[in-house]
Amino acid sequence: MSVKTERLEEKNMIKLTVEVPAEDFNEAIKKAYNQNRGRFNVPGFRKGKAPLQIIEKIYGVGIFYEDAANTCINNSYPKAVEECGEDIVSSPKIDVEQLEKGKSFIYTAEVAVKPEVTLGEYKGIEVKKADTSVTDEDVEKELEAVRERNSRLVEVTDRPIKDGDQTTIDFKGYVDGKTFEGGEGFDYPLTIGSHSFIEGFEEQLIGKNPGEACEVDVTFPTEYHAAELAGKPAKFEVTIKSVKEKQLPELNDEFADNVSDFSTLDEYKEDLKTQLEDRKLRAATTENENNVVEKVVANAQMDLPKAMIETEARGMVDEYAARLRNQGLNMADFLKYTGQTAEKLTEQMTPDAEKRIRTRLVLEKIAQAENIEVTDEIYEQQIEKMAKDYQIELDRFKGFITEDQAEQIRGDLKVQQAIDFLVAEAKLV
Repeated sequence: MSVKTERLEEKNMIKLTVEVPAEDFNEAIKKAYNQNRGRFNVPGFRKGKAPLQIIEKIYGVGIFYEDAANTCINNSYPKAVEECGEDIVSSPKIDVEQLEKGKSFIYTAEVAVKPEVTLGEYKGIEVKKADTSVTDEDVEKELEAVRERNSRLVEVTDRPIKDGDQTTIDFKGYVDGKTFEGGEGFDYPLTIGSHSFIEGFEEQLIGKNPGEACEVDVTFPTEYHAAELAGKPAKFEVTIKSVKEKQLPELNDEFADNVSDFSTLDEYKEDLKTQLEDRKLRAATTENENNVVEKVVANAQMDLPKAMIETEARGMVDEYAARLRNQGLNMADFLKYTGQTAEKLTEQMTPDAEKRIRTRLVLEKIAQAENIEVTDEIYEQQIEKMAKDYQIELDRFKGFITEDQAEQIRGDLKVQQAIDFLVAEAKLV
């Protein structure tokens, strides 16, 4: 195998020309034949027993070229990346240049390489210090949140619906006098004022009584995800099956005793204040870090190749899909229900992808400039923390970590140390 490297006109883009020997390509054809010959019915031969030459004669000499080409690319590309000695940071754009039996297989791969970063001012950066104060109003808001969490729902039978009530309804919708997909529901929970239904729907239920049937007129938004309904007026037949109101507990010593380890409301308030101070301090630490890093990144210069940003954006979409799967959802359903496309979602994530790349490159450059290193002790502490977070025995957790993952962990730790360095050097005013 041979590899040639060529610099492209776009900065930080290169083209690798990879030549795979003819014998390797022929072996890949034989492999494709062995994997697929069972699919061919050839007169005079039992299924899967027809020789390669016969299948090529009947179906064309290139019948196995695509599979063979993929095998050659998959086998040779990682070696080509290593041989070229470049720090490649994007998925390759592959083009086949020569594909013929008995000849070497030649393809090109256009890829982005890691750009050089020119640091600007990064020591003594001045930013506004994040506020860490906790007011009495903050404590009262937290108390109200606790009251909400400890509220109870009480059935309403003697008054009309009002804002904030939790209802259960049956509904059937009509557009142009006809029902439509998704326009019917039974025992549907709807909180009045939540704005979770079509705009104007919930407001028309206010004043209606439990058990009452009524009609609601609304208009679908012009940008509604179902194009056939967008902007159209609709009529819903609604039956109000039940109404419940939220009742909050009184703020007194009994409340404090029920929801905390304290017997008086004053003691509980003091504890809440301490908790809020800790929370606000952590949030302020993050805000200070973000503000300092953002300013340092803005002072730096680099030329990011488009392919690098596209690869990062696609990776972020994959991360989002993984989070959806953890919630029991899949990307196809998410895109359908939100009226999105994979391309549009990738486009939306592109600005954040570029920001993420710039930030990482600048922090790595600062770590290099300041000779920041991750000691074995710091690495071990991080591994212990991760094992604890995942609730896996330490030695067993270490056994799961590959060399690449260990390198990634060390890289992340080095970046965090660079952030700590920048904040320590910054002027928080």
